[in-house]
Amino acid sequence: MAARSKARKRALDVLFEAEARGDSALATLQRRQALAEPPIAPYAAELVEGVTTHRDAIDDVIANFAEGWTLERMPAVDRQALRIAVYELLWRDDIPDAVAIDEAVTLAKDLSTDDSPRFVNGLLAAVARDRPSVRVDDPTDLGGQDAPTDELLGE
Repeated sequence: MAARSKARKRALDVLFEAEARGDSALATLQRRQALAEPPIAPYAAELVEGVTTHRDAIDDVIANFAEGWTLERMPAVDRQALRIAVYELLWRDDIPDAVAIDEAVTLAKDLSTDDSPRFVNGLLAAVARDRPSVRVDDPTDLGGQDAPTDELLGE
């Protein structure tokens, strides 16, 4: 497994654990980094921090594209994989769209329901396709990456 694939899996683990415990993702990340078992790669930490920083905007994008589904109704693994991928699609210019989508689909295939890969793929493909109309409300730059500059979630 490639280093960034492992980092995405570890980021998903941290985000999933934080949500399951009702804890902050950053606090969970800090605990996991202190334990270093398994070690947290720098890219995994960047993903957790990025998802946390842009969480409201990311969730708005997912909710806008998840026709007929609420975030709460989605399997927790799908929700976290989607958050990571939407973060990569909208805030990480160094990650090709196809890679962000494929990695999220792989996580869903390996860790979630039989229907999850198709759902994750469809939602993320729509986000990537309609990116010019997707406007996020948090233009914070993270990790030296250019953030989208529009201010509101658009139609």
